[in-house]
Amino acid sequence: MRWLPTRRGEVRVGIVVSKKVGNAVVRNRVRRRLREILRRMHLPSADLMVVARPEAAAADFHELARDLMRALDKSGLLRHHPAKGRAPRRSM
Repeated sequence: MRWLPTRRGEVRVGIVVSKKVGNAVVRNRVRRRLREILRRMHLPSADLMVVARPEAAAADFHELARDLMRALDKSGLLRHHPAKGRAPRRSM
């Protein structure tokens, strides 16, 4: 995970899912899940690059959300603007 702060007031996201993750169906599923998790978060203005690892193929939505939050925290993005970074809402 890499990120750069911006002044545009928006979050731009690039998601990379290599062929090591699985076939096209699996890669697209991982990409859609990551995009939805990021959409539900209120992140500070930044350009963000997310690279999915092969383990993402076997993870469910909530595991991906937890791991992505951990990666965002570790990268320092959530500490950059802690009031704006929140965990995604869980829907029943």
